[in-house]
Amino acid sequence: MSESEADIREGGCLCGAVRFRADVRQHDFNACSCDACRRWGAGPFMAVSCADAEFTGTVTRYRSSDWAERGFCAACGGHLFFRVLPDGAYEISVGALDDQSGLTVTGEIFCDRNPGTYAFAGLTTRMSEEECLARWAKTTD
Repeated sequence: MSESEADIREGGCLCGAVRFRADVRQHDFNACSCDACRRWGAGPFMAVSCADAEFTGTVTRYRSSDWAERGFCAACGGHLFFRVLPDGAYEISVGALDDQSGLTVTGEIFCDRNPGTYAFAGLTTRMSEEECLARWAKTTD
C-alpha cells in the first residue's frame, strides 16, 4: 500500500453503542506509558495514528490536558481515542479496531514513566516524557 492510499478501518466500543471509521496513517504504532494513560486503562495505551475518524453513537470527550482529549463510549466506557488538539490527529485504540491485521507496536512513548511492571521487546523507538511534551504540548490560546 502506498502512502497516498487510504486504509479505512472500522471499529467500536465494548457494547457496540459507538462505531467508527478511521483512516489509518501508519501501520507501526506506539504504546504510551504516561501516568494518564496508565490510570485511564490500567496499563499502556496502544493506539494507531489516524488522519481522520467519524463516529456514530454517543462519544464522551474528556479534556485530559491543555492540549489533548480522550474519547470513550458514554454507555460502556470503552476507550476509543486520544486526540492531540493542536493538529487534530486521532490516536485510535488498537483494541477497538475490528481488523488489527498488519499493525505492529514499534515504539513506546513516555518510556521513562513506565513503572517497570511490563516491558516491550524489539522496539525501534522510545521517547521520554520530556521529548513527547516538547513535540506535542503546545499552548492552545
